[in-house]
Amino acid sequence: MSSPNVILSIRGLRKVFQGPSSVIALDGIDIDIYEGEFLCMVGPSGCGKTTLLKIIAGLEKPTSGEVLLRQKPIKGPGPDRVMVFQEYTLFPWRTVLGNVIFGLELKSMPKEKAMEEAMKYIKLVGLEGFENMYPHELSGGMRQRVALARALACNPDILLMDEPLSALDAQTRNYMQEELIEIWNKTHKTIIFVTHNVEEAIYLGDRIVVLTSRPAKVKEIINVKLRRPRDRLSPEFIELRAKILGMLREEMEKIMPSIKAKLSSSKL
Repeated sequence: MSSPNVILSIRGLRKVFQGPSSVIALDGIDIDIYEGEFLCMVGPSGCGKTTLLKIIAGLEKPTSGEVLLRQKPIKGPGPDRVMVFQEYTLFPWRTVLGNVIFGLELKSMPKEKAMEEAMKYIKLVGLEGFENMYPHELSGGMRQRVALARALACNPDILLMDEPLSALDAQTRNYMQEELIEIWNKTHKTIIFVTHNVEEAIYLGDRIVVLTSRPAKVKEIINVKLRRPRDRLSPEFIELRAKILGMLREEMEKIMPSIKAKLSSSKL
């Protein structure tokens, strides 16, 4: 069996936000991400997960270290990386089709070809028949499918997802997780998925990167060896969930004294 190809290499990544008091968000992140894998990231709130995604997307510049895409340094945003945010970020004045086709219009793709491509991805995310509806006419899960179809239509090498399902109710969220795995199986895209939900990370991920509290370092990278479709109630799933929650609890315990001190001082 051949070894997987590394599509993205993160080396010695450090990010410091300058201000009245400097904040170190990331401190020495080293990760190799493989082509076609579904990688999930979890960590305490505010540890720098979104900052890391933004650096990969080229929306933020690192203070030091590097991110290499196919061995070439990332200098800024590019069509080879597309980000899907927690908010749906759809154009309310455009229909489903109008939203999905938008990136293809920016590429100056011929209209007929753009329509064909947009409809392909609308069908892929299960929205055929809804292409002429507007975002306000859709449920939250459907709006997030539109955002996903728009990202996929741009045919990026890497799909960056920043808690894209967190605004959904529990039932819709579980359904969307199943749909996302099905879409990933069909497209073979490399996905980097940030979530606060440990169960979600285990259900989706080939590997899970557990980050420490700020400044974020890699605490552990876990290979998820459970077969798909995954049973959330299996002993192996529950055991892995407990292990990761224990890691996150350790990190939260490190920062609780400072949080309590801030709360006490704010009451004075």
